[in-house]
Amino acid sequence: MRYSLRQLQVFIAAAHYENITRAAESLAMSQSAASSSLREMEQQFDIQLFDRIGKRLQISELGRLVLPRAQALMAQAQELEFTLSDNAEVGELNVGATLTIGNYLAVGIMAELMVRQPGARVNLQVANTAAIVRKVVDFELDVGLIEGELQRPELELIPWRDDELVVFCAPQHPLAGRRRLTDKDLLAATWIVREPGSGTRQTFDRAMHGLLPDLKLLLELQHTEAIKRAVEAGLGISCLSRVAMKEAFRRGSLVPLAVPHRDFTRRFYFALHRQKYRTEGINQWLALCREAV
Repeated sequence: MRYSLRQLQVFIAAAHYENITRAAESLAMSQSAASSSLREMEQQFDIQLFDRIGKRLQISELGRLVLPRAQALMAQAQELEFTLSDNAEVGELNVGATLTIGNYLAVGIMAELMVRQPGARVNLQVANTAAIVRKVVDFELDVGLIEGELQRPELELIPWRDDELVVFCAPQHPLAGRRRLTDKDLLAATWIVREPGSGTRQTFDRAMHGLLPDLKLLLELQHTEAIKRAVEAGLGISCLSRVAMKEAFRRGSLVPLAVPHRDFTRRFYFALHRQKYRTEGINQWLALCREAV
């Protein structure tokens, strides 16, 4: 074999950091050793994986073609290492989740996985849908749990579970006693909503088709808890996943508002890179998520 796994590690790290010094540090190597490893790999095959721009490395077109295959091979090698070492089959798993899923669903699934696989380690990153998709596409995450439907050619979206948004307000709000809201009510209200790029905002915008340009959007916030606090304070009404509202509705600190003529249904999805190797850890994570529905 004309290349080593160490050379692939250096290549993958260099593609991620776009800097050989930072790549070397991430692998606990000296800069000279990392540079030599990358240079030897290119010389062995008479190829150029990066364009050198000062101290910055910019991956070449050939490098972009090779990268997902190198990452898939490294994932298989790591899984083999866990098996040979008699460690947990899951090993280390990098999961990304949108705010709603990460805050209200993913932690419980993580706990169940670690009960079943005591040696498993799950790194959870929480961000909005656009950010999670970007990290899956860049191979920074093994799997993403998302709310929106962002179409990317590199991405495979697998339906997971159904969800719906619910409009809500504080108990003392003038709309709290209404049996159902009309479009006139929606236009007259002051809104506090999620930020553009989030799956919740995508669904909200779709549901409000025809009204959106005329809605009074007072605040656009990144966190569901901040939105709930603002609504409790009487700043306006909002619309979030029913999953995120369960406890607040139970306490009575917030109340749901019926808007039956608007469609707030949606789906949660698994987002995976089409070229990423599906390790046993990824498969077990997907299975646990499906069990949790």
